[in-house]
Amino acid sequence: MVSIDEVARRAGVSTATVSRALSGRGNVSAPTRVRVETAAAQLGYVVSASASSLASGRMRNIGVLVPYIDRWFFSTVLSGIATALMRRGYDITLYNLTADRAERRDLFQTFLRRQRVDGIVAISIELDATETELLRQLKLPVIAIGGPNPQLTTLTVDDVAVARLATEHLLTLGHREIAHIGANPEFDIDFHVPTQRRLGFEHALADAGIAAEAALYEPADFTIEGGFRAAKQLLGKPGVSPSAIFAASDEMAIGALLAARELGYRVPDDLSVVGIDGHDLGEFFNLTTVDQFPLGQGERAAEALLRELEPSACDPLQEPTSLPYELIVRGSTARFHQTSPAATARSS
Repeated sequence: MVSIDEVARRAGVSTATVSRALSGRGNVSAPTRVRVETAAAQLGYVVSASASSLASGRMRNIGVLVPYIDRWFFSTVLSGIATALMRRGYDITLYNLTADRAERRDLFQTFLRRQRVDGIVAISIELDATETELLRQLKLPVIAIGGPNPQLTTLTVDDVAVARLATEHLLTLGHREIAHIGANPEFDIDFHVPTQRRLGFEHALADAGIAAEAALYEPADFTIEGGFRAAKQLLGKPGVSPSAIFAASDEMAIGALLAARELGYRVPDDLSVVGIDGHDLGEFFNLTTVDQFPLGQGERAAEALLRELEPSACDPLQEPTSLPYELIVRGSTARFHQTSPAATARSS
């Protein structure tokens, strides 16, 4: 195995200079850094993680808390975090934080106290007062996505405003009977995202002078399959003929599109569908959505954490607060037509 001494001799510098050049920390001139990196590459030298941590007091490892591993949104945010951290030479330890109280207690009281991480990112997890205090006691930088949590640095999306924007788009197109596909109570845990999006939907209706109708609501589980089943239920109800569907996630919206087409609805001529999230499949399905840029959320969270860990190596930026979102209009929404099934049912 090649040693740091061999790299130093090849580059004609001290071992301390090699350490500073390869770690990215410390003042090393550009020509010297290039000479050290060239020597290391020629010799096949790889920095020892254990030696680096001993020298710097850092593990170069970030803990990421996530409630779901197999859901598109969370895996996409995680991908953004991983990409940004890997560019700076950091590894990731992933902690799947479920709703189980015993598992959560073990995580906060045992796993995170082993001092194997330099900082923590929490993805859309609502931490209670005790959990937040346990994190603060670690004396590590923590960045939370979702919230707000007044005790932690947070990056937040205004889910009420996001849903309002999607609903106002349908209202602007002339739709008045708009169905809502949301979530069952068991999926409305951390930060109550489904509830916030339902409130945004209802606020937009109220502002337009439209009363919410119970018959136009159908629960689902934020999956394509759940959206498919919910849309079939809605479109098959006697006396219910929505001209548009607001789905609280893109996956449910895609399921609604598939159900509509199976039932013979032409999208968007007979039925408009809008979702939320900015799913990778949205463009394929020509879905109108409010994109909340989950990959960018992960990158911004990692950058915010790195600013706390290595302030001298980061560009000075404003403290992160609200996250961006944008209405992306595609072919799943169109103006309300008087010849649509909803208009025909209303006039009969």
